[in-house]
Parts: sequence; C-alpha cells; structure tokens
Amino acid sequence: MTWCIYLTHPEVAIDPNVPVPKWGLSEVGRARAQQATGLPFASGIGAVVSSGETKAIETAAYFAAIQNLTPLVRADLHENDRSATGFLPPAEFEAVADQFFADPATSVRGWERAIDAQARILNGVKDVIAGIAPETPVLFAGHGAAGTLLMCHLMGTPISRSHDQKRGGSWYRFEKDWLTTQAAGDLSWIEV
Repeated sequence: MTWCIYLTHPEVAIDPNVPVPKWGLSEVGRARAQQATGLPFASGIGAVVSSGETKAIETAAYFAAIQNLTPLVRADLHENDRSATGFLPPAEFEAVADQFFADPATSVRGWERAIDAQARILNGVKDVIAGIAPETPVLFAGHGAAGTLLMCHLMGTPISRSHDQKRGGSWYRFEKDWLTTQAAGDLSWIEV
C-alpha cells in the first residue's frame, strides 16, 4: 500500500481584520514548518496537495521545495466554512468548535455542518488520489478540523472532537487504500 500524510498548518499570524482563510504563518509557524521538512517521511513525498487557505499553502510550499514539486491547491479541501462568524476570540471559537463536532448534522451559528465538510473533504481527497499514480506518496497540508473529519472517516468512527489534534502543526499517516476499504483502526496525531 502507498501512504499519505495529512499535516496541519502550524501557528498563524492572527489578525481580526483579515479574513481567516487569508491568515499566513507566524514566525513561529514558519520555523516549525521548516523544521518539519526534516521528518523521515518528507524525503519520500511524491506529490504535495494543499487546501486553499494561505496558512496551508505556505506550509505545503516548504515540503514541495525540498522535492522540487509544484503543490496542487484544492479549494474543496478547505477548513469548515465559518465565514458566518468570521474571527472569534479564542475562548468563543473553542466553544463553537466544540458544538460543531458535538452536533455534526447542525449548522452552529451559520458554520458549515460537520457532516457536509467531512463529505466534501473526503470526496476531494479521493479525487486527488484517483489522479495520482498509485505508487506515489502524497502529503496533504490543511487545517486541523479538516484533518480530524478525514481521520474520523478513516477510523470508521462518528465525528468527534476527541480525535482532534492537540496543537497545530501535527500530522498522521494513512494508506491510500483506507479511503475505500475497511476502516483503518486507531489513528493518532503526531506533533511536529
């Protein structure tokens, strides 16, 4: 089986006056992304795919550069659409995110429903993989919630924040075949 990595962006430069998808990596985030290129899987990557958020594109660029690859940017792999609220202070964001995961069939404060985001992300990942040679390892760079929704599908478990990363800049590995065959079992986030 050929593997894939799902990697979340590390720390961002939060600016309440900038739309969330346009936030870029902070100085700490850039340093952590650069450091992550030294992880053992980095040298085997054959394709790099990013969601359309600036922070994910910047993260993907570090990995693409070491392999002289051009990242593929996929708008359908974006984080859950939370444009209805825009920026929320950290404590309020965490409370709304808890609700997003706890009731996946309901839109919380106008956010995209978790079940819809999960289906969109899963279809996007499947589409990417279908277009890449079966033996090519793929790195997906994106948002933690998107990675958690994908992980829940791969594990064959209900959507739950209990599977969420503890810190941005985390990753997990999955086999391409797990998207269409039996559940992967227990996956876990590894911090960069």
